[in-house]
Amino acid sequence: MELLPISKGVPVERLRAALAAGMTDFGENRVQEAAAKAPLLPAAHWQLVGRLQSNKARRAAALFEVVHAVDSLELAAHLDQAARVAGGATYPIYLQVNVDRDPAKAGFAPSAMPAALEELAGLTGLELRGLMTVGRLANRPAEARPTFVRLRRLSETLRGPFAALGPGLSMGMSDDFEVAVEEGATVVRVGRAVFGPRPSG
Repeated sequence: MELLPISKGVPVERLRAALAAGMTDFGENRVQEAAAKAPLLPAAHWQLVGRLQSNKARRAAALFEVVHAVDSLELAAHLDQAARVAGGATYPIYLQVNVDRDPAKAGFAPSAMPAALEELAGLTGLELRGLMTVGRLANRPAEARPTFVRLRRLSETLRGPFAALGPGLSMGMSDDFEVAVEEGATVVRVGRAVFGPRPSG
């Protein structure tokens, strides 16, 4: 299980200290913020966990080693094109699934996943590392459990007919990551629990 420290809003000086302590991978929500930090932290590796617009796919593919929130076929196609132009290994992504069918959240509908995976099979520049979701906002961490259970079960169901889909489950954040781990998370995206509250202003 990978703990991915989310460095959104965290000053470069604190990230240097994290690197010295042995952390090497950081998750960012926005292309612009990661692009500003990356030249100052050449030893760091970056993963994008926030929503990505298709017109920024090429820039993101050059900057991030993994994209966690691929929420449409259009975005996947743009990342595939960027990866094939760059050459080299396939580009790892997670497919964001709105397993709670929450209108406030992005992601594929669970029922749309089989058809989506049929289309994604033709995008040879991508590595479908697994699925990603955002837990529901709840007063108690345990209330997020049904979200994580749904994602795990969906992954198990899909990986039978779609062998190209990897077993990765990117789910769980600072408030609910322990529950996510209990339900099979392979990556938890933790910011505040690692770095403390984000600086204001």
